[in-house]
Amino acid sequence: MLHIGVDASSWENERGFGRFTRNLIPALAARKSGFHYTLLFDQEPTRPVPEGVDIRIAGSDKSMSEASSGASARGGADLITMARSAQRMECDLFFYPAVYSYFPQLIRRPSVVCFHDTIPERFPDLIFPKKLNFRLWQVKCWLAKKQATRIMTISQASANDLERILRIPADRTDIITEGAEPVFRQIHDAQLLAQTRQTYDIPPDAPLLVYVGGFNRHKNVLRLIEAMPEILARVPNARLAIVGRTTGARFWDNVEDLKASAAADAARSESIIFTGEIDDEQLALLLNTADALVFPSLWEGFGLPALEAMSCGTPVLSSDCGSLPEVVGDGGLYFDPLSSQALANQAARLLTEPGLRTDLSQKALAQASRFSWDKGAELAEASFRQALRPK
Repeated sequence: MLHIGVDASSWENERGFGRFTRNLIPALAARKSGFHYTLLFDQEPTRPVPEGVDIRIAGSDKSMSEASSGASARGGADLITMARSAQRMECDLFFYPAVYSYFPQLIRRPSVVCFHDTIPERFPDLIFPKKLNFRLWQVKCWLAKKQATRIMTISQASANDLERILRIPADRTDIITEGAEPVFRQIHDAQLLAQTRQTYDIPPDAPLLVYVGGFNRHKNVLRLIEAMPEILARVPNARLAIVGRTTGARFWDNVEDLKASAAADAARSESIIFTGEIDDEQLALLLNTADALVFPSLWEGFGLPALEAMSCGTPVLSSDCGSLPEVVGDGGLYFDPLSSQALANQAARLLTEPGLRTDLSQKALAQASRFSWDKGAELAEASFRQALRPK
């Protein structure tokens, strides 16, 4: 039985890497294929932890969840607390599900670090409020890269970026995948779907586009809002539901700019709905009643909301950048994320061309079936074994 220590400080985090950690670890634990896991938390977890894993609490002053909100950050003392706690763990390998929460190893032992993407390196001016934040990020990534036995990532697009931008050789990198949770599925209860539209004041016959995700600047939501007048010119009764936390508590987001743009004219003001954060059950219902998910991001390492939408049979209007073509496949239409006109053209096409939405829905379901958390866990185990091979 191989013992894997896991940095679980991102467990409570609501961003993509927190969701990744909370899905991959249970999938790994469920496989029962010769690995045993101990999760190292910075503070006592409030979310459920899977059976069959051990837990240790480091007792950091500030949690990673707190540190990833607003302009906050973990202090050096918290990093040392985590590092010392990890040092005391008798494990064969230590796994970091996200380089975001990386802390240095104080002893020599195999480790695997997951670099989800190179978005901070591509768009530092959009990601970090100050140059110092970017410099500290670079130092952390350099140290993680040096200490890691193997590097993990979540798409071929990200693996290519790690080689080109971070100079990580391809033969050091292992690609795994993500999956959609079972809640994201086709729902055929017409009454329930109608009630969902009513909950968010969406007319029953209105063509509906949905955005799901964060509001950091590289997510490019402002361009989606700017495309709405052109979409409305061709599909006057269309609606756009924007799903995500709008309190401004995420790291350097631009929620206020988005709300101001949405309210800039009467047509946009009436056609755009900010739902706020909603749970997965409600999100699955909203996706089922939507004509398409819109994903205008300038770059993604994977793009989990696209997979969740396709698992509901909902096509994706997708940026043609990063990993999204790899994930979406033929389950959607693509546009240049720098062009509001291109976005509007594809949206109008999907909403008006006879039979197109039905055809894309079938293709979306087929594409989604290629991904699962169990497959991701199987590939992660292969990465662990590779890291444990004698040199």
